[in-house]
Amino acid sequence: MNYPIIWLVLLIVFAGIEGITAGLVSIWFCTGSLAALFAAWIGVSLPVQVGLFAIVSVIAMAVIRPLARKWIAPKTEKTNADRILEEEALVVETIDNLHFSGQIKVRGAIWTARSSNGDVIPEGTLVQVEQIEGVKAIVSVRQ
Repeated sequence: MNYPIIWLVLLIVFAGIEGITAGLVSIWFCTGSLAALFAAWIGVSLPVQVGLFAIVSVIAMAVIRPLARKWIAPKTEKTNADRILEEEALVVETIDNLHFSGQIKVRGAIWTARSSNGDVIPEGTLVQVEQIEGVKAIVSVRQ
């Protein structure tokens, strides 16, 4: 049987999958296929080719994946909404969930606010932002 052709086809298939996904799905199998292809060309037996494919693929995954994650992983940047979580804010309009009213000022910006427990929070009270729901800050009275 013509094993170099089989390894070449596998190399092309794995490279195609990697090209389509671009997510480091099969790049290690490309390196394993390349090693097995080389071994087949020099006349090594099929069990050695398969073993070489497996060993090189595992080594490539162990080496390439951690390095690639550093380069590819998106650097998460807090959005404006995330930046106000756990921040202290001043109530500038009384917060009343039943009347759908209330605003806070945090980091110089005005946010629509709702009370986390449903209590009315009067203007001038210091609150803490607990979470963000859509464009509303959910707050509680600062203890």
